[in-house]
Parts: sequence; structure tokens; C-alpha cells
Amino acid sequence: QVQLQESGPGLVKPSQTLSLTCSLSGVTMTTNYHYSAWIRQPPGKGLEWVGAISYGGRNYYSPSLRRRTSISRDTSKNQFTLQLSSVTPEDTAVYYCALLVFRTTGSFYYWGQGTQVTVSS
Repeated sequence: QVQLQESGPGLVKPSQTLSLTCSLSGVTMTTNYHYSAWIRQPPGKGLEWVGAISYGGRNYYSPSLRRRTSISRDTSKNQFTLQLSSVTPEDTAVYYCALLVFRTTGSFYYWGQGTQVTVSS
């Protein structure tokens, strides 16, 4: 079965770097047309796309977060990581990892369960 699991600290201090890792099983992120993505949802707000890394290693970032965002991967472990620097309380959200699968026959997401990250001193 396909599973994605987020891991990392649930509490981060302002000005520090938020770091989360997504572990995949049952699916390989380097398969053609797979995009490994991070999406977040602040309390009381909608989903916000943070960024992604493609099957070939190319990065895509939200314009509003680009200067603070870095997404990397470890292909040997089938994992990818989000680093968001200089965080403020406005970065508090549930963070989800997801795998976007694009196919000519139909495209879809696999989702992790999400993990709460709170930015507070």
C-alpha cells in the first residue's frame, strides 16, 4: 500500500528554521511524472501550496515563500525534506506532504496525514 508520513519537531521558535521530512512507501518519488510536494493549512484558513521537487530534481516554490523555502530529497531513502527559514507565528499550520502523479489516463494525489507545527517562543 502507498503511504506518506511526515516527521519533525512540532514546535519551532521564531527566527529559526522549520524542518520536516516525508517518508514514502509503496511508491517511488523518482518515477517519471511524480512530483513531491508540501502543502500547509494555517488555522482557520485554506490550503496553501508551499513547493515541490520533481522526479528529476527540479524545485518549484510558492512565490510568497520562495526566498525562505528549500526542498531537497534523499533518493536512496525515498524521502524528501522541507526547510522553511526565519519562521514567524504566521507559519503555524498543519503541514502535509503529498505526491502528485501525472498520467495521460488521469492525475491524482497521494497525501500524508499531516503534522501540526507551531511557531512560538
